[in-house]
Amino acid sequence: MSNAVTDIPAASSTDALRHFAAEFTYETDCWDVHEALRSGDPGFVLLDVRGPALYAREHIPGAINLPHGKIVASRMVDYPQDTLFVVHCAGPHCNGAARAALRLAQLGRPVKRMDGGITGWIDEGFELAHALPVVVDA
Repeated sequence: MSNAVTDIPAASSTDALRHFAAEFTYETDCWDVHEALRSGDPGFVLLDVRGPALYAREHIPGAINLPHGKIVASRMVDYPQDTLFVVHCAGPHCNGAARAALRLAQLGRPVKRMDGGITGWIDEGFELAHALPVVVDA
């Protein structure tokens, strides 16, 4: 029987291996980020690239707020060039993390996107920090 799943044949195992292995060089997930943060030395900087008001309302403990539009070379000079950044936004419905990843890559910085964002973090049952004062960066 023909259907949308089977009408297009699956990739060869060799092609599938290359594709799925490559995904892990670009992306990570909430569970792996959570476990790395729990270790105390995750080996990356977690950037919450949403606006300051959303970050203040709730954010992942340990995340630094830097909206994707504010990712510029002058803001990144405090980090060694080889610092790995893991970026996230609100969730799968938001492209802010992809925009941030693009900006960091354009600056020659190592970057991965955390799939799921805040929505995924909540879905995993992980805690969020709440109610920080809002600081608007001019």
